[in-house]
Amino acid sequence: MNAIRIAKEDKVPFFQKIAFGSGHLANQLFPAALGVFMVVLVMSLGMNPILAGLLGALPRLIDALTDPVMGFISDNTKSRWGRRKPYILLGSVIAGVAFMIMWQLNPENSELYNFFYFLIVSLFFYIGYTIFATPLIGLGYEMTPDYNERTRLMAVSQFMGQIAWMIAPWFWVIIYNQSLFDSAPEGARILAIWVGGLCMILGIMPALFNKEMIVPEKDKMKRLSMSEMAANFKHFLSGIKKTLKNKPFIRLCGATFLIFNGFQTIAQFAFFIIVYYLFSGDKAAAGNWPAWFGTISALATAFLVIPVVTKISEKVGKKNAFIIATLISVIGYSLKWWGFNPENPWLMFMPIPFLSFGIGGLFTLMMSMTADVCDLDELKNGERREAMFGAVYWWMVKLGNALAILLSGIVLHYVGFNENVDVQTADTIVNLRIADIAIPIFTALMAILVIFPYDITEKKANEIREALIARRGKVHHQDEEN
Repeated sequence: MNAIRIAKEDKVPFFQKIAFGSGHLANQLFPAALGVFMVVLVMSLGMNPILAGLLGALPRLIDALTDPVMGFISDNTKSRWGRRKPYILLGSVIAGVAFMIMWQLNPENSELYNFFYFLIVSLFFYIGYTIFATPLIGLGYEMTPDYNERTRLMAVSQFMGQIAWMIAPWFWVIIYNQSLFDSAPEGARILAIWVGGLCMILGIMPALFNKEMIVPEKDKMKRLSMSEMAANFKHFLSGIKKTLKNKPFIRLCGATFLIFNGFQTIAQFAFFIIVYYLFSGDKAAAGNWPAWFGTISALATAFLVIPVVTKISEKVGKKNAFIIATLISVIGYSLKWWGFNPENPWLMFMPIPFLSFGIGGLFTLMMSMTADVCDLDELKNGERREAMFGAVYWWMVKLGNALAILLSGIVLHYVGFNENVDVQTADTIVNLRIADIAIPIFTALMAILVIFPYDITEKKANEIREALIARRGKVHHQDEEN
Protein backbone atom coordinates (compact mmCIF):
# COMPACT_ATOMS: atom_id res chain seq x y z
CA MET A 1 0.00 0.00 0.00
CA ASN A 2 1.31 3.43 -0.88
CA ALA A 3 2.18 5.91 1.85
CA ILE A 4 -0.81 7.97 2.84
CA ARG A 5 -0.51 11.58 1.74
CA ILE A 6 -2.46 14.31 3.43
CA ALA A 7 -3.04 17.68 1.81
CA LYS A 8 -1.20 20.50 3.59
CA GLU A 9 -4.38 22.39 4.38
CA ASP A 10 -5.89 19.25 5.98
CA LYS A 11 -3.02 18.67 8.39
CA VAL A 12 -3.42 19.77 11.99
CA PRO A 13 -0.10 21.30 13.13
CA PHE A 14 1.57 19.41 15.96
CA PHE A 15 1.25 22.31 18.40
CA GLN A 16 -2.50 22.47 17.75
CA LYS A 17 -2.75 18.73 18.38
CA ILE A 18 -0.97 19.25 21.70
CA ALA A 19 -3.29 22.15 22.60
CA PHE A 20 -6.35 20.03 21.78
CA GLY A 21 -4.82 17.12 23.71
CA SER A 22 -4.31 19.40 26.71
CA GLY A 23 -8.04 19.96 26.78
CA HIS A 24 -8.58 16.21 26.75
CA LEU A 25 -6.09 15.77 29.58
CA ALA A 26 -8.26 18.13 31.65
CA ASN A 27 -11.39 16.35 30.38
CA GLN A 28 -10.04 13.02 31.66
CA LEU A 29 -8.37 14.32 34.82
CA PHE A 30 -11.62 15.65 36.26
CA PRO A 31 -13.44 12.26 36.32
CA ALA A 32 -10.24 10.34 37.15
CA ALA A 33 -9.62 12.54 40.19
CA LEU A 34 -13.26 12.42 41.25
CA GLY A 35 -13.16 8.64 41.35
CA VAL A 36 -10.33 8.79 43.89
CA PHE A 37 -11.50 11.79 45.89
CA MET A 38 -15.00 10.29 46.45
CA VAL A 39 -13.42 7.66 48.73
CA VAL A 40 -12.71 10.43 51.25
CA LEU A 41 -16.43 11.09 51.75
CA VAL A 42 -17.04 7.67 53.29
CA MET A 43 -13.65 6.63 54.67
CA SER A 44 -12.59 9.92 56.27
CA LEU A 45 -15.64 12.17 56.54
CA GLY A 46 -17.90 9.43 57.87
CA MET A 47 -20.66 9.98 55.35
CA ASN A 48 -23.34 7.35 54.96
CA PRO A 49 -22.55 5.31 51.79
CA ILE A 50 -26.11 5.88 50.52
CA LEU A 51 -25.66 9.66 50.80
CA ALA A 52 -22.26 9.37 49.12
CA GLY A 53 -23.88 7.36 46.34
CA LEU A 54 -26.50 10.07 45.85
CA LEU A 55 -23.71 12.64 45.58
CA GLY A 56 -22.22 10.55 42.81
CA ALA A 57 -25.49 9.92 40.97
CA LEU A 58 -27.57 13.11 41.17
CA PRO A 59 -25.08 15.55 39.60
CA ARG A 60 -24.25 13.03 36.89
CA LEU A 61 -27.94 12.83 36.01
CA ILE A 62 -28.00 16.61 35.55
CA ASP A 63 -24.77 16.35 33.56
CA ALA A 64 -26.26 13.78 31.17
CA LEU A 65 -29.44 15.82 30.66
CA THR A 66 -27.56 19.04 29.87
CA ASP A 67 -25.15 17.53 27.33
CA PRO A 68 -27.56 17.61 24.32
CA VAL A 69 -28.71 21.12 25.28
CA MET A 70 -25.11 22.34 25.34
CA GLY A 71 -24.43 20.59 22.05
CA PHE A 72 -27.37 22.39 20.44
CA ILE A 73 -26.27 25.76 21.85
CA SER A 74 -22.69 25.34 20.66
CA ASP A 75 -23.67 24.14 17.18
CA ASN A 76 -25.94 27.13 16.67
CA THR A 77 -23.96 29.94 18.29
CA LYS A 78 -23.03 33.04 16.31
CA SER A 79 -20.07 34.98 17.72
CA ARG A 80 -16.91 36.66 16.47
CA TRP A 81 -14.88 34.22 18.60
CA GLY A 82 -16.54 31.10 17.18
CA ARG A 83 -19.13 28.60 18.37
CA ARG A 84 -16.83 26.38 20.45
CA LYS A 85 -13.96 28.30 22.00
CA PRO A 86 -15.89 30.84 24.15
CA TYR A 87 -17.67 27.97 25.90
CA ILE A 88 -14.48 25.93 26.31
CA LEU A 89 -12.82 28.90 28.02
CA LEU A 90 -15.79 29.70 30.25
CA GLY A 91 -16.53 26.09 31.16
CA SER A 92 -12.94 25.27 32.08
CA VAL A 93 -12.83 28.19 34.50
CA ILE A 94 -16.17 27.31 36.14
CA ALA A 95 -15.30 23.62 36.46
CA GLY A 96 -11.79 24.27 37.77
CA VAL A 97 -12.88 26.74 40.43
CA ALA A 98 -15.88 24.62 41.44
CA PHE A 99 -13.67 21.53 41.84
CA MET A 100 -11.42 23.46 44.24
CA ILE A 101 -14.35 24.72 46.31
CA MET A 102 -16.21 21.39 46.24
CA TRP A 103 -13.65 19.59 48.40
CA GLN A 104 -13.27 22.20 51.13
CA LEU A 105 -14.99 19.87 53.58
CA ASN A 106 -14.27 19.34 57.27
CA PRO A 107 -15.14 16.35 59.49
CA GLU A 108 -16.22 18.85 62.18
CA ASN A 109 -19.22 19.80 60.04
CA SER A 110 -22.40 17.78 60.31
CA GLU A 111 -23.08 15.03 57.80
CA LEU A 112 -26.04 16.90 56.31
CA TYR A 113 -24.03 20.13 56.03
CA ASN A 114 -21.27 18.35 54.08
CA PHE A 115 -23.88 16.55 51.97
CA PHE A 116 -25.73 19.66 50.84
CA TYR A 117 -22.55 21.74 50.52
CA PHE A 118 -21.01 19.13 48.23
CA LEU A 119 -24.25 18.60 46.28
CA ILE A 120 -24.78 22.31 45.54
CA VAL A 121 -21.17 23.01 44.54
CA SER A 122 -20.97 19.81 42.47
CA LEU A 123 -23.98 20.96 40.44
CA PHE A 124 -22.01 24.07 39.48
CA PHE A 125 -19.02 21.85 38.73
CA TYR A 126 -20.95 19.56 36.38
CA ILE A 127 -22.62 22.48 34.62
CA GLY A 128 -19.19 24.02 34.03
CA TYR A 129 -17.85 20.63 32.95
CA THR A 130 -20.62 20.28 30.36
CA ILE A 131 -20.06 23.84 29.08
CA PHE A 132 -16.37 22.92 28.65
CA ALA A 133 -16.42 19.32 27.46
CA THR A 134 -19.28 19.24 24.93
CA PRO A 135 -17.89 22.02 22.65
CA LEU A 136 -14.41 20.53 23.08
CA ILE A 137 -15.57 17.22 21.58
CA GLY A 138 -17.32 19.09 18.75
CA LEU A 139 -14.16 21.09 18.06
CA GLY A 140 -12.17 17.90 17.56
CA TYR A 141 -14.61 16.57 15.00
CA GLU A 142 -14.18 19.65 12.80
CA MET A 143 -10.43 20.37 13.05
CA THR A 144 -9.63 18.41 9.89
CA PRO A 145 -11.73 16.95 7.06
CA ASP A 146 -9.15 14.22 6.27
CA TYR A 147 -10.08 10.60 7.02
CA ASN A 148 -6.70 9.54 8.44
CA GLU A 149 -5.64 12.86 9.96
CA ARG A 150 -8.73 12.65 12.14
CA THR A 151 -7.45 9.39 13.62
CA ARG A 152 -4.02 10.94 14.23
CA LEU A 153 -5.58 13.92 15.97
CA MET A 154 -7.69 11.69 18.19
CA ALA A 155 -4.66 9.49 18.88
CA VAL A 156 -2.76 12.49 20.28
CA SER A 157 -5.74 13.60 22.35
CA GLN A 158 -6.30 10.10 23.75
CA PHE A 159 -2.57 9.71 24.44
CA MET A 160 -2.59 12.88 26.52
CA GLY A 161 -5.87 11.90 28.16
CA GLN A 162 -4.23 8.70 29.40
CA ILE A 163 -1.80 10.78 31.46
CA ALA A 164 -4.74 11.48 33.78
CA TRP A 165 -5.21 7.77 34.43
CA MET A 166 -1.47 7.30 35.00
CA ILE A 167 -1.36 9.82 37.83
CA ALA A 168 -4.88 9.61 39.34
CA PRO A 169 -4.32 6.25 41.14
CA TRP A 170 -1.60 7.97 43.15
CA PHE A 171 -3.90 10.72 44.44
CA TRP A 172 -5.18 8.18 46.95
CA VAL A 173 -1.62 7.55 48.13
CA ILE A 174 -0.95 11.30 48.43
CA ILE A 175 -4.18 12.11 50.26
CA TYR A 176 -3.61 9.41 52.87
CA ASN A 177 0.12 10.09 53.32
CA GLN A 178 0.44 11.13 56.97
CA SER A 179 3.88 12.64 56.37
CA LEU A 180 2.28 15.17 54.01
CA PHE A 181 -1.06 15.89 55.68
CA ASP A 182 -2.47 15.60 59.19
CA SER A 183 -5.64 14.00 57.84
CA ALA A 184 -7.18 12.75 54.60
CA PRO A 185 -9.75 15.59 54.47
CA GLU A 186 -6.90 18.09 54.70
CA GLY A 187 -5.10 16.24 51.91
CA ALA A 188 -8.24 16.35 49.75
CA ARG A 189 -8.73 20.08 50.40
CA ILE A 190 -5.19 20.98 49.35
CA LEU A 191 -4.83 18.51 46.47
CA ALA A 192 -8.19 19.67 45.05
CA ILE A 193 -6.77 23.19 44.65
CA TRP A 194 -3.82 21.86 42.66
CA VAL A 195 -5.96 19.54 40.52
CA GLY A 196 -8.63 22.18 39.84
CA GLY A 197 -6.03 24.80 38.94
CA LEU A 198 -4.15 22.41 36.64
CA CYS A 199 -7.35 21.34 34.87
CA MET A 200 -8.37 24.99 34.42
CA ILE A 201 -5.04 25.86 32.77
CA LEU A 202 -5.07 22.77 30.55
CA GLY A 203 -8.72 23.32 29.66
CA ILE A 204 -8.26 26.82 28.26
CA MET A 205 -5.48 25.74 25.87
CA PRO A 206 -7.85 24.68 23.03
CA ALA A 207 -9.75 27.96 23.42
CA LEU A 208 -6.54 29.95 23.01
CA PHE A 209 -4.68 28.00 20.34
CA ASN A 210 -7.02 25.81 18.27
CA LYS A 211 -8.88 26.99 15.17
CA GLU A 212 -12.51 26.36 14.40
CA MET A 213 -14.02 25.36 11.08
CA ILE A 214 -15.65 28.12 9.06
CA VAL A 215 -18.18 26.93 6.49
CA PRO A 216 -18.73 29.03 3.33
CA GLU A 217 -21.60 31.51 3.72
CA LYS A 218 -23.36 30.23 0.62
CA ASP A 219 -24.06 26.97 2.41
CA LYS A 220 -27.57 26.44 3.67
CA MET A 221 -26.49 26.25 7.29
CA LYS A 222 -27.87 28.88 9.63
CA ARG A 223 -26.81 29.95 13.07
CA LEU A 224 -29.28 31.05 15.70
CA SER A 225 -28.97 33.90 18.17
CA MET A 226 -29.41 33.05 21.86
CA SER A 227 -32.96 34.43 21.85
CA GLU A 228 -33.81 32.42 18.74
CA MET A 229 -32.39 29.27 20.31
CA ALA A 230 -34.47 29.76 23.43
CA ALA A 231 -37.60 30.11 21.30
CA ASN A 232 -36.79 27.29 18.93
CA PHE A 233 -37.20 24.24 21.12
CA LYS A 234 -38.65 22.30 18.19
CA HIS A 235 -35.40 22.77 16.30
CA PHE A 236 -33.55 21.31 19.29
CA LEU A 237 -35.79 18.23 19.42
CA SER A 238 -35.50 17.84 15.67
CA GLY A 239 -31.72 17.87 15.98
CA ILE A 240 -31.77 15.05 18.52
CA LYS A 241 -34.17 13.06 16.34
CA LYS A 242 -31.94 13.44 13.28
CA THR A 243 -28.91 12.38 15.31
CA LEU A 244 -30.63 9.24 16.59
CA LYS A 245 -31.77 8.34 13.05
CA ASN A 246 -28.17 8.22 11.80
CA LYS A 247 -27.61 4.46 11.60
CA PRO A 248 -23.78 4.48 11.40
CA PHE A 249 -23.68 6.75 14.44
CA ILE A 250 -26.03 4.52 16.42
CA ARG A 251 -23.72 1.59 15.68
CA LEU A 252 -20.79 3.59 17.07
CA CYS A 253 -22.81 4.41 20.19
CA GLY A 254 -23.90 0.80 20.61
CA ALA A 255 -20.37 -0.57 20.32
CA THR A 256 -19.08 2.07 22.72
CA PHE A 257 -21.83 1.33 25.23
CA LEU A 258 -20.97 -2.37 25.21
CA ILE A 259 -17.18 -2.03 25.42
CA PHE A 260 -17.20 0.72 28.01
CA ASN A 261 -19.97 -0.86 30.07
CA GLY A 262 -18.13 -4.17 30.17
CA PHE A 263 -14.89 -2.48 31.15
CA GLN A 264 -16.43 -0.29 33.85
CA THR A 265 -18.47 -3.11 35.38
CA ILE A 266 -15.31 -5.02 36.28
CA ALA A 267 -13.00 -2.00 36.72
CA GLN A 268 -12.84 -2.30 40.51
CA PHE A 269 -12.68 -6.10 40.48
CA ALA A 270 -8.92 -6.03 39.86
CA PHE A 271 -8.48 -4.19 43.18
CA PHE A 272 -10.51 -6.82 45.05
CA ILE A 273 -8.72 -9.72 43.32
CA ILE A 274 -5.33 -8.24 44.12
CA VAL A 275 -6.21 -7.67 47.79
CA TYR A 276 -8.31 -10.75 48.53
CA TYR A 277 -6.76 -13.34 46.19
CA LEU A 278 -3.13 -12.38 45.68
CA PHE A 279 -2.63 -11.09 49.23
CA SER A 280 -5.36 -13.03 51.12
CA GLY A 281 -7.12 -9.88 52.35
CA ASP A 282 -3.97 -8.24 53.76
CA LYS A 283 -4.44 -4.60 52.67
CA ALA A 284 -1.05 -3.58 54.01
CA ALA A 285 0.68 -6.30 51.99
CA ALA A 286 -1.27 -5.29 48.87
CA GLY A 287 0.19 -1.80 49.34
CA ASN A 288 0.64 0.08 46.06
CA TRP A 289 0.05 -2.92 43.78
CA PRO A 290 -3.48 -1.79 42.78
CA ALA A 291 -2.19 1.72 41.99
CA TRP A 292 0.59 0.28 39.86
CA PHE A 293 -1.91 -1.93 38.02
CA GLY A 294 -3.92 1.18 37.02
CA THR A 295 -0.85 3.20 36.10
CA ILE A 296 0.74 0.46 33.99
CA SER A 297 -2.58 -0.02 32.18
CA ALA A 298 -2.65 3.68 31.25
CA LEU A 299 1.01 3.58 30.19
CA ALA A 300 0.36 0.59 27.93
CA THR A 301 -2.63 2.36 26.39
CA ALA A 302 -0.69 5.57 25.73
CA PHE A 303 2.62 4.20 24.48
CA LEU A 304 1.59 0.91 22.86
CA VAL A 305 -2.11 0.73 22.00
CA ILE A 306 -2.77 4.19 20.59
CA PRO A 307 0.22 4.26 18.17
CA VAL A 308 -0.40 0.67 17.03
CA VAL A 309 -4.14 1.16 16.53
CA THR A 310 -3.50 4.37 14.58
CA LYS A 311 -1.16 2.52 12.20
CA ILE A 312 -3.54 -0.43 11.81
CA SER A 313 -6.35 2.01 11.00
CA GLU A 314 -4.32 3.60 8.21
CA LYS A 315 -3.63 0.15 6.74
CA VAL A 316 -7.01 -1.61 6.99
CA GLY A 317 -9.54 1.11 7.86
CA LYS A 318 -11.11 2.23 11.12
CA LYS A 319 -13.80 -0.43 11.46
CA ASN A 320 -11.38 -3.29 10.85
CA ALA A 321 -8.87 -1.71 13.24
CA PHE A 322 -11.57 -1.59 15.91
CA ILE A 323 -12.41 -5.27 15.40
CA ILE A 324 -8.73 -6.26 15.57
CA ALA A 325 -8.14 -4.18 18.71
CA THR A 326 -11.23 -5.62 20.38
CA LEU A 327 -10.18 -9.21 19.62
CA ILE A 328 -6.72 -8.50 21.07
CA SER A 329 -8.41 -7.24 24.24
CA VAL A 330 -10.33 -10.53 24.45
CA ILE A 331 -6.98 -12.33 24.54
CA GLY A 332 -5.87 -10.00 27.33
CA TYR A 333 -8.96 -10.60 29.45
CA SER A 334 -8.50 -14.36 29.02
CA LEU A 335 -4.88 -14.12 30.18
CA LYS A 336 -6.06 -12.67 33.51
CA TRP A 337 -6.82 -16.22 34.66
CA TRP A 338 -3.10 -17.01 34.65
CA GLY A 339 -1.89 -13.45 35.29
CA PHE A 340 -3.45 -13.17 38.74
CA ASN A 341 -1.24 -15.65 40.57
CA PRO A 342 -0.59 -15.53 44.35
CA GLU A 343 2.74 -17.24 43.78
CA ASN A 344 4.00 -14.39 41.61
CA PRO A 345 2.17 -11.00 41.84
CA TRP A 346 4.32 -9.58 39.02
CA LEU A 347 2.37 -11.73 36.56
CA MET A 348 -0.63 -9.39 37.00
CA PHE A 349 1.05 -7.07 34.50
CA MET A 350 1.25 -9.76 31.79
CA PRO A 351 -2.29 -9.32 30.38
CA ILE A 352 -2.16 -5.50 30.43
CA PRO A 353 -0.59 -4.92 26.96
CA PHE A 354 -3.37 -7.02 25.43
CA LEU A 355 -6.45 -5.98 27.39
CA SER A 356 -5.51 -2.28 27.03
CA PHE A 357 -6.43 -2.53 23.35
CA GLY A 358 -10.09 -2.53 24.39
CA ILE A 359 -10.50 0.99 25.78
CA GLY A 360 -7.44 2.43 24.01
CA GLY A 361 -8.64 1.37 20.59
CA LEU A 362 -12.24 2.24 21.35
CA PHE A 363 -11.96 5.97 21.97
CA THR A 364 -9.15 6.62 19.49
CA LEU A 365 -11.18 5.12 16.65
CA MET A 366 -14.72 6.02 17.69
CA MET A 367 -13.89 9.72 18.04
CA SER A 368 -12.42 9.65 14.53
CA MET A 369 -15.32 7.67 13.09
CA THR A 370 -17.84 10.08 14.62
CA ALA A 371 -16.13 12.91 12.75
CA ASP A 372 -16.76 10.98 9.51
CA VAL A 373 -20.40 10.53 10.54
CA CYS A 374 -20.71 14.31 11.00
CA ASP A 375 -19.81 14.75 7.33
CA LEU A 376 -22.46 12.23 6.32
CA ASP A 377 -24.98 14.07 8.46
CA GLU A 378 -24.15 17.40 6.81
CA LEU A 379 -24.58 15.82 3.39
CA LYS A 380 -28.04 14.56 4.35
CA ASN A 381 -29.32 17.44 6.49
CA GLY A 382 -27.29 20.49 5.44
CA GLU A 383 -26.04 21.28 8.95
CA ARG A 384 -22.79 20.98 10.89
CA ARG A 385 -23.78 19.46 14.24
CA GLU A 386 -20.54 18.16 15.71
CA ALA A 387 -21.35 19.15 19.29
CA MET A 388 -24.76 17.48 19.18
CA PHE A 389 -23.19 14.23 17.98
CA GLY A 390 -20.52 14.55 20.66
CA ALA A 391 -23.16 15.23 23.31
CA VAL A 392 -25.29 12.21 22.36
CA TYR A 393 -22.21 9.99 22.06
CA TRP A 394 -20.90 10.93 25.51
CA TRP A 395 -24.40 10.72 26.95
CA MET A 396 -24.28 7.07 25.89
CA VAL A 397 -20.89 6.70 27.58
CA LYS A 398 -22.23 8.23 30.80
CA LEU A 399 -25.32 6.02 30.64
CA GLY A 400 -23.03 3.02 30.33
CA ASN A 401 -20.96 4.25 33.27
CA ALA A 402 -24.02 4.66 35.47
CA LEU A 403 -25.35 1.23 34.50
CA ALA A 404 -21.92 -0.30 35.07
CA ILE A 405 -21.79 1.06 38.63
CA LEU A 406 -25.15 -0.58 39.30
CA LEU A 407 -24.17 -3.87 37.63
CA SER A 408 -20.86 -3.96 39.44
CA GLY A 409 -22.58 -3.97 42.82
CA ILE A 410 -25.08 -6.58 41.69
CA VAL A 411 -22.32 -8.87 40.42
CA LEU A 412 -20.33 -8.47 43.65
CA HIS A 413 -23.43 -9.43 45.62
CA TYR A 414 -24.18 -12.52 43.56
CA VAL A 415 -20.60 -13.84 43.53
CA GLY A 416 -20.86 -13.86 47.35
CA PHE A 417 -18.53 -10.97 48.15
CA ASN A 418 -18.69 -9.97 51.84
CA GLU A 419 -17.38 -6.47 52.55
CA ASN A 420 -17.35 -7.13 56.32
CA VAL A 421 -14.65 -9.78 56.30
CA ASP A 422 -10.95 -9.71 55.45
CA VAL A 423 -10.86 -13.21 53.93
CA GLN A 424 -13.32 -14.15 51.17
CA THR A 425 -14.41 -17.75 50.57
CA ALA A 426 -12.72 -19.79 47.87
CA ASP A 427 -15.97 -19.97 45.87
CA THR A 428 -16.35 -16.18 46.02
CA ILE A 429 -12.83 -15.67 44.68
CA VAL A 430 -13.36 -18.12 41.82
CA ASN A 431 -16.71 -16.57 40.89
CA LEU A 432 -15.26 -13.07 41.06
CA ARG A 433 -12.36 -14.04 38.79
CA ILE A 434 -14.73 -15.67 36.28
CA ALA A 435 -16.92 -12.54 36.22
CA ASP A 436 -13.82 -10.35 35.82
CA ILE A 437 -12.99 -12.24 32.61
CA ALA A 438 -16.35 -13.29 31.19
CA ILE A 439 -18.23 -9.98 31.36
CA PRO A 440 -15.82 -7.85 29.24
CA ILE A 441 -15.27 -10.71 26.77
CA PHE A 442 -19.03 -11.05 26.23
CA THR A 443 -19.56 -7.30 25.73
CA ALA A 444 -16.53 -7.12 23.42
CA LEU A 445 -17.88 -9.85 21.14
CA MET A 446 -21.31 -8.21 21.12
CA ALA A 447 -19.69 -4.89 20.15
CA ILE A 448 -18.03 -6.55 17.15
CA LEU A 449 -21.42 -7.81 15.98
CA VAL A 450 -22.92 -4.34 16.37
CA ILE A 451 -20.16 -2.54 14.46
CA PHE A 452 -19.76 -5.12 11.69
CA PRO A 453 -22.34 -3.55 9.26
CA TYR A 454 -20.79 -0.05 9.67
CA ASP A 455 -19.98 1.02 6.12
CA ILE A 456 -18.13 4.38 6.11
CA THR A 457 -14.82 3.31 4.61
CA GLU A 458 -12.04 5.67 3.59
CA LYS A 459 -13.33 5.59 0.01
CA LYS A 460 -16.88 6.46 1.08
CA ALA A 461 -15.64 9.18 3.45
CA ASN A 462 -13.71 10.80 0.59
CA GLU A 463 -16.76 10.60 -1.67
CA ILE A 464 -18.85 12.35 1.00
CA ARG A 465 -16.22 15.03 1.36
CA GLU A 466 -16.09 15.68 -2.39
CA ALA A 467 -19.90 15.91 -2.53
CA LEU A 468 -19.85 18.48 0.29
CA ILE A 469 -17.16 20.54 -1.44
CA ALA A 470 -19.15 20.51 -4.67
CA ARG A 471 -22.23 21.75 -2.82
CA ARG A 472 -20.86 24.44 -0.50
CA GLY A 473 -17.16 24.81 -1.28
CA LYS A 474 -14.15 23.99 0.85
CA VAL A 475 -14.18 24.74 4.55
CA HIS A 476 -11.38 26.73 6.11
CA HIS A 477 -10.37 27.55 9.64
CA GLN A 478 -10.04 30.72 11.66
CA ASP A 479 -7.21 33.01 10.57
CA GLU A 480 -6.69 31.16 7.30
CA GLU A 481 -8.55 33.87 5.40
CA ASN A 482 -6.21 36.58 6.67
